[in-house]
Order: sequence, then structure tokens, then C-alpha cells
Amino acid sequence: MTSNDFIDISNAQTIPLSDIPVIDYPRFMACVTDELRQPANHCLNYYGVADGNRYWFICCIACDETHRIRLYSHEAPKSITSLDSLTPECPQLYIFEREIHENFGINFDGHPWLKPVRWPFDRHNPDSNMNNYPFYAIPSEELHEVGVGPIHAGVIEPGHFRFICNGEKVLHLEIHLGYQHRGAEKLVAPGNGLQRALLCESIAGDTSVASSIVHAQLIESLAGIEVSQNLQLERCLGLELERIAVHIGDTAALCADVAYQLGQVVNEALRTTFINTTQYWCGNRFGKGLVRPGGTHYPLSDDVLREIRRVLGDSGKRYFDIADRIYTLPTVLARFDGIGSLSHEQTLTIGAVGMAARTAQLARDIRKSHPFQYYSSFHHQPVLLETGDVLARGMLRYREVQQSVELIEMWGKQWEAMPHHVNPPVYDYRLRPASFAISAAEAWRGELCHTAITDADGNLIHYKVKDPSLHNWMALALAVRNQEISDFPICNKSFNLSYCGYDL
Repeated sequence: MTSNDFIDISNAQTIPLSDIPVIDYPRFMACVTDELRQPANHCLNYYGVADGNRYWFICCIACDETHRIRLYSHEAPKSITSLDSLTPECPQLYIFEREIHENFGINFDGHPWLKPVRWPFDRHNPDSNMNNYPFYAIPSEELHEVGVGPIHAGVIEPGHFRFICNGEKVLHLEIHLGYQHRGAEKLVAPGNGLQRALLCESIAGDTSVASSIVHAQLIESLAGIEVSQNLQLERCLGLELERIAVHIGDTAALCADVAYQLGQVVNEALRTTFINTTQYWCGNRFGKGLVRPGGTHYPLSDDVLREIRRVLGDSGKRYFDIADRIYTLPTVLARFDGIGSLSHEQTLTIGAVGMAARTAQLARDIRKSHPFQYYSSFHHQPVLLETGDVLARGMLRYREVQQSVELIEMWGKQWEAMPHHVNPPVYDYRLRPASFAISAAEAWRGELCHTAITDADGNLIHYKVKDPSLHNWMALALAVRNQEISDFPICNKSFNLSYCGYDL
């Protein structure tokens, strides 16, 4: 490859559309394949845009070592019916090619799994629907299929899980989502500044703060808005509070699935104290309204910081005490240890991100690899574990809560020592014309990525959202292979992936 094949950019950067090279598809295939063979690289996003009489495709590859994001692009006439698939050489692109196929009807020759993803209302093939989804099958008198969902026993989101089993052993799991597609991406572009912020923070309710940060820094980059250091710190503090709350809630869910009721009820109560602290700060337990482009309605104050410190000192210590019990209790360890293992090689192959990657010793964390907001002020060290099983996914939460508590304690002192500049949010902004912008952040599940394109008048004409669950649902499918089917609930809870973040 040569420098004429790509352009390197940074996280939260805006560039003119004319700066993005457009190369032919064979060259695009060769370059992307070569990039994704490197263990430090993975696909941050790959998607198509309908532009006049052509489709324009953009592939964003993140390099953990250089802290850069490399953009490759190619185009094709709208009359095109097929392209050679990259998936056989780069399996992590399988889901992105499926989405392009669904949206534009392009067949990827050689793709092993070219099936629908979400069924948007304007999908290319309106005859493709949930009722005729082509599930994988293995004809055999010795095997049987078990279907679970989309309606579940608990109050959870809709998704269908089709197991192929030999007795109690799972040979294959196919995960069928798409039951609650809301068209969020298409709603963002035509909205005004406030509507966009409200939409983005509502895509996945358990990730409101992270989603708001990704959107805010994208808009600030496109609009040329600079925010103060203290506001950047406050956003990251809110993000770590969100991480703590969800990790503790997930610990409660893991305990519930193995009938350890003490661990369940204690962690449920402790989670409540943390989300109530966020409510004390901004009026919403899930942090909605806390982060807005350009400024904030809820600047951190001495009173809020005092309350955060109180909860960290009380509930934080209580969580560490109960977590020590959980992860030393033989009956719990017997159900966690060695269950639902995911190998380092598997995480690399499927392009896993976030917790799913870090529990298999794959150090993917945007806070370190592509630092954003106040994370740029220090060198973040991700928590890494090796075994990739339910125990590792539980322990990672425990250790990340410890790390988040330490970060918040450190930031509180730094916030007190820095000058405070507070501006109200900016909703009536002007975006740079004919530009492309990208923004990524490390939510509690893993990396979120938003990209946007403006036209010659600075109007937002395309907005793309990628949730970490888009990468990681395949991790769950792999983790349950050769497990007892009764192990599925605990495996599922240990990943706690997002249905709505995937479905948008």
C-alpha cells in the first residue's frame, strides 16, 4: 500500500471529504486485508453511503499501537449487484458486509453467512423478513434444535437464540436479532441540535453517558467548538460512574443466575446507590442530560463531588467486600470457572472489543489506544485477564470497578485544583461543509463509534452509529459451543450485550 491509498486521522477529528482517497475495489481488498492481518488493528467501522448514482464505502481501521485511525474507501455504481467478499480473509468484516448487503442488495461472493441484520423499513429486499430468516440447520436424527425467544421469561429485550444440540451439549448457536429496529441513525441527521443529543443518549439506555460523550465530541469536532479541561474531566467522571453502576448490576445478575442470593441482593442495592448519585448530579439515574455538545446544564460542584466521594467510600467498600466473597466462594467458582471460554485467537478473528476482548488478553480499550476527552491527560492501563470464561468476565468487572474508583478519587483532587469554565450547551451550531468526522469512546461494554458526513452547505446528511455489541454477539455464540445448554443463561449474562445498541 502507499500513502495515496488511505488517510490517517485521529479520534474526534474532522477532515474534508476531498481528502479521503477513493481506490478501486481490488486495491481496497488488498489494503484492508493486509491491515487486518496485523493483531494491533481491527475494523472500527465499515459501511456504505448512497450518494447520487453511486455507493461510497468507507472502512475505518483502528491501530492500537499508533493511536491512529486509517480510512480506506471505494465506490461502485448503484447498478452493481455483487462484489468479492472480504470475510473469508477477514472474518471480523462478516457483520459489516451483511449490513451493506441488507441496505443495498449487494451480494458478497464467497461470504459464508450473508443474512439480514436489522430489517430497516427501506431495506433493499422488502420480501426479507423475520419470519423467513434462513437459520442454519444440520440434518441428523441424533441432533435436535432448541429455540429461545424472542419473548423471554424475564423482562429483557427481544432476541431469538437457535441452538443445535447433541443431547445437552451445544454444537452451534445462531443469534437472530432485529426485532426492535427504530431507525435511529436516519432520525439523527435531519434533527436539530437538541433532538440529536436526545436521540443519541437514548440509543441504549444503559450506555447514555458514553453515547452522549461520543456524540458531543463528534459535533464539537465538526463545529469547531472547544470545551474546557474541567468539562472534559467531568464527562469522564460521569462515564466511570456509569461503568461502576453497570458492572455492579451485572455482578448481581451473575449471582442470580447461580442462585447466590446474598451476592444478588447486596449488589442490586449497591448499584442503586451509584445510579442515585448520578441522579443527584443531573436529575436522571442513567445520566441522561449530563453531557451535551459545547457545555453542560449540570456542571460538577463541590456538593456533587462530596456526595460522589461519600458513595465511593461507603458503597465502594461494600462492593469490594461482597466481591471478595463472591470470587472466593467454591460454589460460585464451580459455576463460573471454565464456563463459556473464549480464546485469544477467537477474539482476534472476530474483531472482539471491550470486555470480551480484555478477558482473553486482547488489550482493546479506546481510553488507551485512541484517548479522548480527559483520558488524553494520562496513560490509561486496561485491566487484562487470560482465561476468557465467565469467571474472567466477572473478575474483570470487579477489577474495573476498583480502577474506576481510583480514577474518580484522583480526578476529584485534580478538578479542585484546576480553573473552572462553565458554558451552556450549544445546539444552534454550524458544521463544517463537505466534511467527514469520526468519534470513539470506551463505554462499559467496549468501544462506541459515531461518524458523520456533511454536504457542501454544512448540513448533516449521514450519521453512522456502531455499538460494541455489533462485534461481540458472535463472541457469545462461540463461547457456548460444547457447553451444556443450561450454561447459556450465565454465559449470556457474563457478556450482557446490547440488543437495542445492535439493532439501533
